[in-house]
Parts: sequence; structure tokens; C-alpha cells
Amino acid sequence: MTTAIDGAALLDEVEAFHRRFNVFPTEAAFVAVVLWDAHAHLLDCFDSTPRLAFLSPEPGSGKTRALEIVETLVPQPMTAVNASAAALFRAVSAGNGKPTILFDEIDTVFGPKAGDNEELRGFLNAGHRRSGVTYRCIGDGGNQTVQAFPSYCAVAVAGLGSLPDTILTRSVIIRMRRRARNEKVEPFRARIHEAEGHKLRDRLAAWAEQVRESVMGAWPEMPDGVTDRPADVWEPLLAVADAAGGHWPHRAREACLTLVKASQANDKGSLGVRLLTDLRDHVLIGIDRLPTVAILDRLNALDDAPWADLGGKPLDSRRLSKMLSEYVTADGDPITSRNIKTGGGVLKGYYATDLYDAWQRYCPPPPESPLLPLPGGENAA
Repeated sequence: MTTAIDGAALLDEVEAFHRRFNVFPTEAAFVAVVLWDAHAHLLDCFDSTPRLAFLSPEPGSGKTRALEIVETLVPQPMTAVNASAAALFRAVSAGNGKPTILFDEIDTVFGPKAGDNEELRGFLNAGHRRSGVTYRCIGDGGNQTVQAFPSYCAVAVAGLGSLPDTILTRSVIIRMRRRARNEKVEPFRARIHEAEGHKLRDRLAAWAEQVRESVMGAWPEMPDGVTDRPADVWEPLLAVADAAGGHWPHRAREACLTLVKASQANDKGSLGVRLLTDLRDHVLIGIDRLPTVAILDRLNALDDAPWADLGGKPLDSRRLSKMLSEYVTADGDPITSRNIKTGGGVLKGYYATDLYDAWQRYCPPPPESPLLPLPGGENAA
């Protein structure tokens, strides 16, 4: 009879293994990475798999080392630097078990120097759901047929900068940073430490077989406020934590809240949503209309904003018009500039009433007013 494995104790050991070689920015990051390692062994139990993204603004932040440790703990790791889309299609659809794809230098696929990697990007976008497939033409000349390649597999990536929203919103994001002088780790020696990681990997695989039935179809309780796409991302990880028991269900939900809030703080949404939000919070404050030239002056003067340097050029009236026309007014008409009468004549500009509906639908809640209560007023303490 096989001895039952204590899931909570095993995850504790996996976390301790990571801590020997990795310095993650938060406790929540350690919890998330351990749960992600374990979820890769239970991939067939879930409808989706979150991407694990180690990102940093500078090299030398421990991203590659983090992937190396993950590689020792997951099933069938496949290091995919310089891998072609065709190779990944065939590896995932080969039928001999799902590989866990580890993609270092992901900025070469999605960054400004990415070049022609559309097929690879499509594969990474599609593969987070069990139903995800990538279509390819097979054959020669006029005998080509379209074939669907299953794309569903666990993927961990590491890279500089950021990633497109299509990947970020499907990811657990670990924002790495360089170690401080007082942060010490063991040097990783593959000949010694890979074997230790593989022992943990084999025990994770055995534990996964024990809990597979209880994890299959599980609906873990989400922390308050975690819904929609973040809930999809965290559902498999919370299911793993619940199966492990001990302190892991509580730690997992704390980590979920911490990392989801962090991603929302760092994520300004698409550039269009950022534009709408900046117009609401920094430009049209207490103003019902403003000429385009004044709007551009205010946007381009914002310090912590992209408008003064969009591909080397500041935001201009043509691009502002194009971006806002993607959204509509409450009446369903595209947002466009209108005439505004001024002391010097008539200028083109934008009305706040035209933007209200888009603000309500797309923008995060406005920041609370920093104004202090007026002395002796009704709102005084």
C-alpha cells in the first residue's frame, strides 16, 4: 500500500528549495511560484493554466535562475529559447504528455525588437485554455489542408520590461529585482542540485496522483474582490492549495490578493484606457469642455505618463482623435472633437459629457479626493 504524502509538508519543502536559490520580491511570490510548480503536475484537471511571468526592468535580477529552479520541479520541462513555433506546436500535440515550456528572454518574442514572431505569439496566447488550438496549413502546394494543433500547456516566461496585455492578464506576475547586498542565496550547481529538485518533482507527481480526483472539477472559493480574469488565473493555484491543506489555503488566498492588487496597480490597461483615465483624473477636472490644443498641452506635461514620447513623438491631435474615436458616447456615436467657442473665436475640442459613458465603462474608480475636511464644516470630524 502506497503511503499517503502530506501535501502541505511537501509544498513547504518545495518552497524551502526555492528559497535556497531565489530571492523573490514578496512572500506572496514564493507562495504563487510553489503552487504553480505543483499545478503543472495536475494540468489535465483544469480548464485553464496561468502563465508564470518573471519580469524585471534590468538584467541580473534573478529571472533566469528562477526558471532554472522551476525547471527541476515541473514535468517534462522544455527550454524554449530560440524554439520555433512549429517545434512548440509539435511538442505540445505529440501525445506523449504535455511539456512544461520555459521561455527565457521572452522580450525577444514580444519586445520592440521581436520582429516576425506572430505564430509564436499566437501559440502563447492560445495555449492558456484547454480548448486552445493553433491552426496551421499542412502539405505542399495545392494539397495543403488546415490542421488544428492543441496548444494547451503550462508556460513560464522570463524577460526584460513588460508583456502585452493578452499575456499579462493571463499571468501570475513576479516583478524581480536585483539582490540587495544583504540578500544571500546558495550558488546553484546543476550537477548537485538538479538531482535534489528532481526528487521533489517526483514526489509532486506522486502527490498529484493522490489528489487528482479531489482537484478535478474543484471550485475553490475566491477572495473577496477577485473576479473575472484574475479569478481564472488563480483558480488552479487555489485548488492546489486546498488539496494540500495545512496553512496553504490561507497563504494562497493572501498571496492571491497581494499579487492581484499589485498587477492592477502596475497595469494601466490599454493605452486607450490610460488616455481616458488621464483625461478624467488630470485634464478635465471640474471642466466641461477644453480645446484640443489645451488637452494636448496638459497630457504631454504629465510626468508619469507616456504621452510626451509615443515612439519618439509626443501625442498630437490626429492620434488623439483616432484613439478617442474607438470609444463611443452614451448615444453610441464615436467620440469626436466638437466646436468650442472661446474669446478668440471657435476651436476644436472635447466635451466631458461625451466621455462620461466611456469613463464609467472602462476606467478604474477615480482616486479619492485628497482634500482635508473644512474646519467647522459638515464634513469635519
